[in-house]
Amino acid sequence: MAKVAREMVEKAGVNVDQLVELLVKNAAAELTTFYYYTILRANLIGLEGEGIKEIAETARIEDRNHFEALMPRIYELGGKLPEDMKAFHDLSACPPAKLPKDPTDIKAMLKVLVDAERCAVRGYTHICNITAGKDHRTYDLSLSILNEEIEHESWFSEFLGEGPSGHFMRRGETSPFVSKFLR
Repeated sequence: MAKVAREMVEKAGVNVDQLVELLVKNAAAELTTFYYYTILRANLIGLEGEGIKEIAETARIEDRNHFEALMPRIYELGGKLPEDMKAFHDLSACPPAKLPKDPTDIKAMLKVLVDAERCAVRGYTHICNITAGKDHRTYDLSLSILNEEIEHESWFSEFLGEGPSGHFMRRGETSPFVSKFLR
């Protein structure tokens, strides 16, 4: 643990135990979303599904990267990940992004995807609000993840016909905001 890092965050007025709990819950959401998106992506078939598959894959890989980037900060602040994977899954900040009952219903699939992204946007916005001006490292990390989650949401919401977002799919680049935390 980085004792001075935790000390400085506490002195800035952040409840570090609460923050660590939020980070662990969001890390659980990222890892479980990576898992469920793997299943969703495998079921994106046919003319409609193939058009979404590449975007779902980008979001899937970036969610794994978010988990990888969150883990060191959890430990730096004196936290840890649960030793039991089922317990970790069950404390996720977001509900499981499970395959809809009819996996051929692309609109239902997109609803699962966009709902997962919206949950993530809410979670990282909350962490940014708690850490803004107080815990610069966690704020920067959470803001970086938030930027990618907003893009994910916009991609899926456009497919649902909710209007243009102005965001474009990235070509050949994953985690442009979070990559600095993965070195």
